[in-house]
Amino acid sequence: MSFEIGIYHFGELTADPVTGHRSTPAQRMRELIEQAAVADQAGLSVFGLGEHHRGDFAVSAPEVLLGAMAERTEHIHLSPAVIVLSSDDPVRVFERISVLDNLSGGRAELIVGRGSYTESFPLFGYNLADYDGLFESKLDLLDRIQRENPVTWSGPFRAPLKAADIAPRPVDGRTIPTWVAVGGTPASAVRAARQGLPMALGILGGRLDGFAPFVDLYRRAWAAEGRDPAQARVSVNGPGFVADTSQRAISVSHPYFAAGMMENFHQRGEGYAVPEQVYRAMASDEGALFVGSPAQIVDKILAQHEAYRHERYIMQIGYGNVPQRETLHAIELLGTEVLPQVRAALGAGANPDAASSGSPLPGVGVSDAEEVRS
Repeated sequence: MSFEIGIYHFGELTADPVTGHRSTPAQRMRELIEQAAVADQAGLSVFGLGEHHRGDFAVSAPEVLLGAMAERTEHIHLSPAVIVLSSDDPVRVFERISVLDNLSGGRAELIVGRGSYTESFPLFGYNLADYDGLFESKLDLLDRIQRENPVTWSGPFRAPLKAADIAPRPVDGRTIPTWVAVGGTPASAVRAARQGLPMALGILGGRLDGFAPFVDLYRRAWAAEGRDPAQARVSVNGPGFVADTSQRAISVSHPYFAAGMMENFHQRGEGYAVPEQVYRAMASDEGALFVGSPAQIVDKILAQHEAYRHERYIMQIGYGNVPQRETLHAIELLGTEVLPQVRAALGAGANPDAASSGSPLPGVGVSDAEEVRS
């Protein structure tokens, strides 16, 4: 299977640190649709959209916007990144993603997690004290819906289902590829493996190879369940930016990243400062932040691949709302320069239709999954 590279975005509405301009939700959504179209043309594998429920983010219903992207794209896979499953209804999650799958001709995916932004829990009437139980129960129901129709099920956090017809079904009866977002705790890696789910590992900082013990733990837990080790798929996800030169990548993206980390990071009022020298250190050869020229990004992906043996890298492109012109150019560089070189180095030819998939949801389990970026 060809190595996959994609992008994801949270649709944050950070004020421009240079001009002071703040995009409207409508403007941001149109920019994201344009980004997806360019990513598709550049041959990238997947475009993801985060789900948030507060005024400094534009996207509270990612499947709606992904549906608009489906009409502007042909090959790229489209995924919520992530669906906060703990505060949603798995029936509605499945129905929405199946609509997207039919609209896109079988290109829908799912990344599910518990969510590191917690506004959705009180908004939809859930108690954060039930954080773990909610995810476990709802993942169980989502699994059942994927495998069966009609569905009979009961659990602690919603009304039971009795021979419920849940429709539409995905294209050609396929199972929607589903990944579990993991924030980097040993328990979450082990539980994802026990569920038989591919792991989408969110990395915000630290060393380039700093999460190797978690990936190794995931693979060992997978093998301990008697599963084929080759099916233990890992995706690495985190912030980054690409420009023609390293200096330009830093100078263009840093002010926006710093503004986003201060204004939009996790819970309100919990942002922190990222001075340029710290940003440069994060983006160094040893750092986990993927900011640089195409050649540097290629080298970092390959170096990380030696440590993680992962199959997919997804960049949170230009966090903090890097201006659209520079963001589109970064997407083009990622697809037309970085992706072919990575695939050539790993011995797999480029294939614009190779955007493939996580494993289907198997049996019942629990997860400590966090949001992609957490």
